[in-house]
Amino acid sequence: MQLAQAGDREAFNALVNDIGPEIMRFLRRRIVDRSELEDTCQETLLAIYQSRHTYQPGRPVEPWVFAIARYVGARHFKTTRARNQFQELSVETSQQGGSSNHGLEIEARQALGALPDKQREAFTMLNIEGLSLAEASTRTGASIGTIKVRAHRAYERLKRLMLA
Repeated sequence: MQLAQAGDREAFNALVNDIGPEIMRFLRRRIVDRSELEDTCQETLLAIYQSRHTYQPGRPVEPWVFAIARYVGARHFKTTRARNQFQELSVETSQQGGSSNHGLEIEARQALGALPDKQREAFTMLNIEGLSLAEASTRTGASIGTIKVRAHRAYERLKRLMLA
C-alpha cells in the first residue's frame, strides 16, 4: 500500500489482485442483488484508490480496506432501499386507479418536470428505467459520484415539491 500511495501502479494492481477476492467475498454476504455485486466491488476498489492517501503506513491494511468496503456496501444498501421504496410506491399508486391516482400522477409529473434537466435525467435513469449507477454513468458520460449526487438532489427536491 505504501508503494501504491507513492504512485506505483503495479503495486496497486498487486494489492487489488490480493484483496479483490476477499472484498468480493465480504460484499457477497452483504449485497442481496447478485447483479449489483460486481459493480459494488468495483466501487469499493475505486474508493480504496481514491482514499489511498488516508492509509497510515505501518498499520495493517486489511482493517482500513474493509472499513472502506463496509462503507461502500452500506451506501449501496441505502441507495437500493430508496430505489425499491420508490418502485413499490409507484406500483401501489398505479394499482390504486381512480381519479385520486390521476391527480397524484399529474402532480408527480409536474414535480418531475420542475427538476433541473441533469437531476431529472439521473432520477429517470435510476428509478424509472432501472439502470445501475454504472450504466447511467456510461450513458451520460458523468462519473458515478456525479450521478449519485444528481439523483440525491432530485429525490430531495421531489420530496419538497410533493409535500409542499
